[in-house]
Amino acid sequence: MSERLHETAAGTARSTASEPGGDVVGTLVLGHGAGGLRWTDDVTAVRDAALGAGWRVVLVDQPWRVSGKRLGPGPAVLDPAWVTVLGALDPGPLLVVGGRSAGARVACRTASEVGARAVLALSFPLHPPGRPERSRADELVRPAADGLGVHVVQGRTDPFGTPAEVRAVLPPGGTLAEVDGPHSLERSAPSVAAAALAVLASLRS
Repeated sequence: MSERLHETAAGTARSTASEPGGDVVGTLVLGHGAGGLRWTDDVTAVRDAALGAGWRVVLVDQPWRVSGKRLGPGPAVLDPAWVTVLGALDPGPLLVVGGRSAGARVACRTASEVGARAVLALSFPLHPPGRPERSRADELVRPAADGLGVHVVQGRTDPFGTPAEVRAVLPPGGTLAEVDGPHSLERSAPSVAAAALAVLASLRS
């Protein structure tokens, strides 16, 4: 496991890369959610499963979290910092970007810019709880405009968007895996990891 610091317009970001034991088949870069200072169990389960399948995995801490703040800023700050970090990595020919909640939104908005093949979105926050009219479907479908697949793992009772709501706006070529749980999927971490592995396996073919 290797850690690097990256200077961005928003401050210092951090990337932590883990290498598989054998040949690398691709690189998976994941971002975190909008609150808290630790990596959640669902994300670390995806990391560990991907490593076992031959993927290099990079976890990116946005500058606000590196500095110890507890809530993240908006897209105007998050996206450029993410792009800066990705630009400093050497992902190879097969790059998949993604993340949890707010991290999934960042990945969707910037997937084409960073040269990704696809997006892996864990708990995509389609709308604020109880506010379906404030849809973020435009972010979810954005990668499809550039021919990139969007692959979502969503909790069955997620108040930020149920699987049925996500399915209704998911563009062609995307996939949706339903797992038990609300927006937090830590209790379903093994199921999240299994769904992520299925996505990664499909991208290798």
